[in-house]
Amino acid sequence: MVIDLILAVFLEKLTSKTSANSSIPPSKSDKDNSALSQGSQGNGPPEEPPAHTRTRETVQISHVSFCDACGEDLTQEPCVAHQRRTTIDIVFEKVVTHVDAQLKQCPCCNKQVMGTFPENMPSPLQYGLGLKAFAINLMLGQMVAIGRVQKLINAMIGEMLSAATLLKFVWRLHQALEGWEQQAKAQLLASSVLHVDETSLRVDKRNYWIHVYSSGPITLKFLHSKRGKEAIEKIAIIPNYGGTIIHDCWASYLSYGYCGHGLCGAHLVRELRFIIDAHDYPWARAMKRLLQETCAKVSDRAEKCLNEREYTNLQKRYRNILTRGAKQMPPIEPRTPGQRGKLAKSDAHNLWERLKKHEKAVLLFAANAQVPFTNNRGERDLRMAKVKQKVSGCFRTVQYAEAYCRISSYLQSMASKGHNPLVAIQMALSGDIQP
Repeated sequence: MVIDLILAVFLEKLTSKTSANSSIPPSKSDKDNSALSQGSQGNGPPEEPPAHTRTRETVQISHVSFCDACGEDLTQEPCVAHQRRTTIDIVFEKVVTHVDAQLKQCPCCNKQVMGTFPENMPSPLQYGLGLKAFAINLMLGQMVAIGRVQKLINAMIGEMLSAATLLKFVWRLHQALEGWEQQAKAQLLASSVLHVDETSLRVDKRNYWIHVYSSGPITLKFLHSKRGKEAIEKIAIIPNYGGTIIHDCWASYLSYGYCGHGLCGAHLVRELRFIIDAHDYPWARAMKRLLQETCAKVSDRAEKCLNEREYTNLQKRYRNILTRGAKQMPPIEPRTPGQRGKLAKSDAHNLWERLKKHEKAVLLFAANAQVPFTNNRGERDLRMAKVKQKVSGCFRTVQYAEAYCRISSYLQSMASKGHNPLVAIQMALSGDIQP
């Protein structure tokens, strides 16, 4: 028994993990159509032309004076149709607005009186909302390094903005979005399904964690030094949530029993693929085929779920596969009296136990039309945080890492509604934020 178990673990160590049997980026996975539309990012309605832009459009007429075949005069002939060709170009324009306040001397009291300046001009020099939105979108939306942003703006307006000035733009937007974040939290708590995930982020030479919560058009990201339950309690979304959360079987999520739970099928399929590569167990092949066939069946239906009879048959097949799997794997040595610590198990045993224990969560996508087969939505929402880390290396302060989480959440949420990011940033800075 011990030799068989050691051999099973040894075979797993020899099997290399690839993108097909491990954590493949969700951007390379097939599109998940196993649930009713959750309003994922980029699917919002097309936005009207931004109000802050100016479009100068001209139309020229190319007249026909004579026939190029016979030379007949066509000047007086009516036009029957037009064919159009178009050129679109950009003209870079620096807009400078000066306000000169008059100074006058009162003849009665000799007091010097000065005219008032507009409220949006509190200092001798300030930058407009368009410039601020452009800089913030470059830094946090397009992941451009601050040094390159400085050079690009200098090439456009002939002014070299300092790094401190650019960071002040970011902090101002972070403060302006505080109320929006609270409204977005309330919308997430009212949703029926919630995608949750987490990923690491280097901040001040330490390892922090970004926690993401997504549903419909809303995406919220929060920074915390912990990955588990302490962070979840501090963020206070799951502890107050009563719907279904979709995740990758992280134990901290499963500790909240009053929530519904749906496990990511993409993770399970990749783990099953690894077990097949390592051991070629027939039960792993059958389980992988069952999950993929059921996902395809659900995705092809308008109602996005199985009926009661089909779901009962699915449960029977699921349980039969696990029963056969228990006989195909080497048995686990029983715990001896007084033995402490965890029992040695292979990855195949651990996956089998997880599938058996969380059967309802694994198959929930087939019974609930709102629950998707994968958690790709949550993983995609976190993907750009890793890109930002590759560009920046890390964040130097916790404050600006938190600002990145809040602002990127806002930009992703507004993008899913079809809003131009430049317009969305100007709306937030001017106090006109849409919930």
